[in-house]
Amino acid sequence: MAEALETAVDLARLAPSVHNTQPWRFVLHGDRLELRADRGRQLAVLDPVGRALTESVGAALANARVALAASGWATAVRRCPDPRDPDLLAVLAPVEGAVDAALTALAGAVPDRRTNRRAFTAAELPDELLGELVAVAAEEGVQLIPVRSADHRRLVAALTQRADALQNADPAYRAELRRWTTRSPDSGDGVPPAVVPHVDGLQHDDLPLRDFDSTGTGELPPETRSTSGQTLVLLATPLDDRAAWLSAGEALERLLLVLTLHGWAASPLSSAVEVPVTRTQLRSALTWDAHPQMLLRIGRAAPTPAPPHRLRDDVVESGTRRPGLHVPHEPLEQPDPALLPDAGAPASRPVPDGRGGTTWA
Repeated sequence: MAEALETAVDLARLAPSVHNTQPWRFVLHGDRLELRADRGRQLAVLDPVGRALTESVGAALANARVALAASGWATAVRRCPDPRDPDLLAVLAPVEGAVDAALTALAGAVPDRRTNRRAFTAAELPDELLGELVAVAAEEGVQLIPVRSADHRRLVAALTQRADALQNADPAYRAELRRWTTRSPDSGDGVPPAVVPHVDGLQHDDLPLRDFDSTGTGELPPETRSTSGQTLVLLATPLDDRAAWLSAGEALERLLLVLTLHGWAASPLSSAVEVPVTRTQLRSALTWDAHPQMLLRIGRAAPTPAPPHRLRDDVVESGTRRPGLHVPHEPLEQPDPALLPDAGAPASRPVPDGRGGTTWA
């Protein structure tokens, strides 16, 4: 059991998080694992209520559940178990019982999952796989809404453009973004240049990706071809509280792992959900009685650079913790680069040693 819990921590640490803040702490006990919010890593400007932070911890929780299933354990999870301790977001424990085969199947995808900001091809997600994603989200109590109609696609594009403009007009937002894109390699967090497009000012995507190239050193090609014609899905929840945000993060990570297994790429488009006015408009147009939690862009793309598995080394509390990161896996088969948009582009340099994790926004 102890080894299974340690592996669960190791896979949890590979989860995506907003700006790669890795805003979590893990407390290992002999029979259970606590997942706690690290409020010192909350984005005060982008995420004042802690929704994105909680979703990030939810993604880590999903990975921990996958790890325990792959170790042969059923899992008991208590979410937001103590109203007096709001930073305690989940407690999970290995238990005897039927193992969730669907979670077990995702274990090999955890180390290979990447947020991909490269140009996507024109390929749209097959209906069969889209249906699988809808079912997976529903298992987590989350609604997945495909954005299909031309009117809705145009609306999503317009709201994303408006949210992006509002955010970038705020000096505090830009300062916070710079803080997380100019981190020292020794910090093990933040968004490194190797995984973001170089911004040359010539691109005019109708679905703008967040500009993480705050120092002009982005190493991916400038062209991202982020358009409303690609597969777009919206995650929404019936309620809009901590438990709902946690579930949204769990659903998001499971979807990303399923897509990774099938060779598809994804990058969240979170601006329209982060800005209150555009989030309200998104809800009234697309979700009716549910609350938007994440927009996701899905397509085919060349692989994005792989960060090393060395992440923050100060997130686990345990007197018996094994040193290092232990993530046994075999790399998944990659799609044929000749079929992808920027084949032939110079290979990006590896992420500097000491940076880890990935970011979803």
